[in-house]
Amino acid sequence: MTTETHTTDVLVIGGGIAGLAAAQRLSEAGVRVALLEASDRLGGKLRTGTVAGIPVDLGAEALFAPNPAAAELARATGLGHRLQPAATTAAALWSRGTLHPMPSGHLLGVPGERTELSGLLSPEGVDRVRQDRTLPRTEFGDDVAIGAYVAARFGPEVADRLLAPLLDGIYAGDVYHLSLRATAPRLFDAAKAHASLFDAVRAAQQGAAPPGPVFLGLDGSLGLLPAAVGELVRRRGGTVRTASPVLTLTRGEGGWRARTPAATFTAGQVIVAVPAPAAAALLTAETPGAALPLSEIEYSSQAIVTFAFARRELPALPPGSGFLVPRADGRTIKAATLLSRKWRWLADAAPEVFVLRTSVGGHGRQQDLHRTDAELARRALHDLSDALGPLPAPLESRVTRWQDGIPQYTTGHVARVANIRAEAGKLPGLWLCGAAYDGVGVTQCVAGGWRAADRALGIEAP
Repeated sequence: MTTETHTTDVLVIGGGIAGLAAAQRLSEAGVRVALLEASDRLGGKLRTGTVAGIPVDLGAEALFAPNPAAAELARATGLGHRLQPAATTAAALWSRGTLHPMPSGHLLGVPGERTELSGLLSPEGVDRVRQDRTLPRTEFGDDVAIGAYVAARFGPEVADRLLAPLLDGIYAGDVYHLSLRATAPRLFDAAKAHASLFDAVRAAQQGAAPPGPVFLGLDGSLGLLPAAVGELVRRRGGTVRTASPVLTLTRGEGGWRARTPAATFTAGQVIVAVPAPAAAALLTAETPGAALPLSEIEYSSQAIVTFAFARRELPALPPGSGFLVPRADGRTIKAATLLSRKWRWLADAAPEVFVLRTSVGGHGRQQDLHRTDAELARRALHDLSDALGPLPAPLESRVTRWQDGIPQYTTGHVARVANIRAEAGKLPGLWLCGAAYDGVGVTQCVAGGWRAADRALGIEAP
């Protein structure tokens, strides 16, 4: 069978938001760029769907506002007018059957001041936190599991009931495996300088975020962004193809050569912006030294269960944007977000309907993901009714599964990534970006895509 052949300056493999950001940056610089995405759509974990006829985010639903990269990308595509700050970011913890406000002055749930913890923790747990000032320094080397470090300073209840729900929401991971250095680098540095965890948290918070919104969304959903970026790249003369899996990636005298079922692309440089297992498979032949540690990066799976209710039938809901659930309580859901409370655009679009969503699964909790959609929705609704009061039958529910969706930044992740990049750097014109490396959030992935593009342009040193 005859296949097409194409030559470009830079080839981007992967049409998630990191790869799209890289392609946008390159096209803006006037570089010929081609982007290949294996699936039939762009966007990766950014996905729009409908529930009860209302557009909603079925994946990532917020941008971290203090880092401006993703907002700048939205503005570049003409979506800047749709950016909207969250109406509320106040969150609660549903612990031991009661909703509690998050403790004041916390960092990832870890208290930075002697705030009131009674009720959230047992009397023994509260006493254990107070021992932080008198305990000897907790020594650790190049890295340590964040849960182990927090438990050593404040006791296991803080690690299990305050820290774990926050990091479960971000990484769908187990705090006793997740890296302190990778998940909380400012706290890692502060813990090296301060024996007390109270002092380390306060030091890490100094200048951590400027005044202003914490989260931004897009009126109509973040899922609008990938298509807008793809269209922008096309208007600038770039090639963007979906349903184009790269079967092989090789390097020769003329640069890089990628083969898809329908075409062959040659390029002087290539940016690999796919999940770690796919990157490992592509790179095994050319750089096994990078491929092996890439293949060792674990991923966790989760599901999002989104509900739409008739607003008039709901009980009075608690204030704030939602709540987190410690896995220690044995519930099916690990978080709930009151989307129609959090995002004004959603409330304005459907004033008679209230949309909320829950998340299920994560590292070590895969058994729930073997349930049918109907069973998952039933169990999630049961937990919601226990937390919020009896709920009516939903107008509609929708289950979205993200299989192997979130990379796990386990202990040693920073060194692992440095090794991967050092090995990849031995091959001219090869750059890596995506959620597997420097952050799983949308904004971090955009910034990572831009860094990879800048390196390809020679603007930023490897």
